[in-house]
Amino acid sequence: MTKEADAVRYAGMFAALGTESRLRALRLLLAAHPEGMPVNEIQSELGIPGSTLSHHLDKLRNEDLVTVERRGTFLWYRANAGALRDLLGFLYAECCTRNQAVAPEAIVTIGGAR
Repeated sequence: MTKEADAVRYAGMFAALGTESRLRALRLLLAAHPEGMPVNEIQSELGIPGSTLSHHLDKLRNEDLVTVERRGTFLWYRANAGALRDLLGFLYAECCTRNQAVAPEAIVTIGGAR
């Protein structure tokens, strides 16, 4: 992928995280990682009406920030830790390279090797 394509992909992810409800949903799913949560528990914990929550979860899923799996009659959502690691890696990839204010080895590696 080119740097331009990466920027487009990650801009979409940041846009999806740009609402309080989606950010809260993703943080809740990260807290439940790796098992995830059924949608009814997400709704109960966040206090968001079902149709509104569905819209927010679809936006996160469309940007690959969460995954969904049907288990019987329930939809289980999980945070996509790999996509989040890539997003943060993109953000920090060029950290401090121009002014060398921080040595590259001082940047914390998120999640280990890819």
